[in-house]
Amino acid sequence: MSLCILAGGKLTALAVSLFTLTWTHSAQKTEWRETWAVTPSGLELRQAEVKGSGAGMEPGPDAVFRDGWWTWRPALPPQKRVSLAASGTTPSAWKLCHDGGCVELGATAGDEVVLSRCR
Repeated sequence: MSLCILAGGKLTALAVSLFTLTWTHSAQKTEWRETWAVTPSGLELRQAEVKGSGAGMEPGPDAVFRDGWWTWRPALPPQKRVSLAASGTTPSAWKLCHDGGCVELGATAGDEVVLSRCR
């Protein structure tokens, strides 16, 4: 499988089946990360983790506190696409990591990034 990233009018394909998105919440300034799988059905959210709780970042009902993180598996169907929009209020960009390394996405306010399974 491959992940397609559309950012700034440029399409990039990564030959990955699993990736992690990490960012800092704009209001709470708390780190959040999600692990996604690229599948024939679309992008599947496999795990969510947050280093605290607060406005709009409550851990899932089955969350477990482990190594400083609330960790759980969200009940979300496969997504055809995941849109990330930079608000300008977050202290950093999204960081997308996979086995081959990491890339920052949406660092500038107004930047839109769309993730999807490449066809």
